[in-house]
Amino acid sequence: MTDNNTTKQIGKKLYAYQQNAIETILNKISESPEDFNLLYQLPTGGGKTVIFSEIARKYIEKTNKKVIILTHRVELAKQTSAMLTEFHVNNKVINSQVKELPDQDDYMCFVAMVETLNNRLQDEKINLKNIGLVIIDEAHYNSFRKLFKYFKNCFILGVTATPLSSNMETPMKDIYNELLVGETVASLIKNGFLSKAIPYTFNVGLSSLKVGMNGDYTVKSSEELYIQQQMQSRLLAAYEQCAKGTKTLIFNNGIRTSWYVYDTFKEEGYNIRNLDSTVGKQERKEILEWFKNTPDAILTSVGILTTGFDEPTIETIIMNRATKSLALYFQMIGRGSRVIPGKTEFNLLDLGNNIARFGDWTADVNWQQVFKSPNYFLENIISDEELERNFVYEMPDDIRKQFSKSESVEFDVKSEYDRVTSLGLKSKTVLDNSIAQHVKICVENSEDVYDAWNLSKLLKDDISHRIKQYSYCIIKNTNNYIKWLEEDYRRQLRTKISQQFD
Repeated sequence: MTDNNTTKQIGKKLYAYQQNAIETILNKISESPEDFNLLYQLPTGGGKTVIFSEIARKYIEKTNKKVIILTHRVELAKQTSAMLTEFHVNNKVINSQVKELPDQDDYMCFVAMVETLNNRLQDEKINLKNIGLVIIDEAHYNSFRKLFKYFKNCFILGVTATPLSSNMETPMKDIYNELLVGETVASLIKNGFLSKAIPYTFNVGLSSLKVGMNGDYTVKSSEELYIQQQMQSRLLAAYEQCAKGTKTLIFNNGIRTSWYVYDTFKEEGYNIRNLDSTVGKQERKEILEWFKNTPDAILTSVGILTTGFDEPTIETIIMNRATKSLALYFQMIGRGSRVIPGKTEFNLLDLGNNIARFGDWTADVNWQQVFKSPNYFLENIISDEELERNFVYEMPDDIRKQFSKSESVEFDVKSEYDRVTSLGLKSKTVLDNSIAQHVKICVENSEDVYDAWNLSKLLKDDISHRIKQYSYCIIKNTNNYIKWLEEDYRRQLRTKISQQFD
């Protein structure tokens, strides 16, 4: 059965863009020397496993040489083996249970865990014969590089959604001879192959986060920020405002944070489970089955569901973390992008300034530039400080209702700073005027001083934002100074409210 868009292939449907990619890659294999390394980029959800499974089948059929596919996760190995079987490729998984390979002549294709295969090859327990093609899934992970010395005369095909190495000391341009770019996210959405993301962003101050040796924010500093009651409340409010009742997957940077999220949602009566690396295999299977079959399920997780996990019924992705990893950014979003009947879009809640940092998920990315000049790309990612300088505070609807008698609740610190300094006044006049405006909106929406004091407590986030903007203006933003300014601001606000009622 065929039409303009699809072709039936060995029990598996291939789309036109997948067929084109397969033909292009097979031609490149035919035209190139045996030791050529090709990298293929395709967005998460575009069907990379389908593509390289068909490539493996056709390569074996044409050359009678064997294929080995390398993965870094047990789940990916199982999924790849199942897909190869669907394409009628007789294959064997080399996992921790496989100590030797006496039956290798019975197979033309192998799926191997990178660490397991490396150990077996080092110990000379396995001696793979007649391998002509090596396919590397999630090729941006640097761990695969250690195996290249065993396949010097093989064509190596790496596949990834983001051709940016996980270790910038060994960029992908030094490993692969060429990059082949596949369909864009925008194109896959337009043609109905991926769901459209409906983004919701929530500005988060990240100045307390520290960057570790791997180039991403440390778990410790992330947890110190995200377990705070203020952040937990913001997460809960974001879910209730944008995604209440939908099947939701929450990504966190740390097990402790994930349990805090679990407790926060559980206390509010929501149907939530926690999944992290400490959960046993059987319980993990049960949790994922529950998540699959529960319409309003919320799953809070850490790391393990970014790859090798496919649940098309997900309606909401929440990035309850910040990341500097482009690969992780695309992987998290990709978990919600699968298309099923009745689902053409999903909610994307960002509580880590990730969209502002990397750009919209559907935006065109010059992957060739990323591949050839990774340092240039990374150096031009917007810094956290620059992001925060451009924050605009928007009072949440539930708080704004408490100030319904006030025509306006906004105060532009930067504009006021420019005005004050142009008049030759002290910069602290900005904070005095800001406090006066806060006093005004508290008083005009209160019956007595006690009401006004209670209203002033609702301005905590607004005050923090104004202080941060002021600190940027005066170029003095140490944590201790900002903390002192906030405490002094709130003290003055309460005093001046009292004076109004006196």
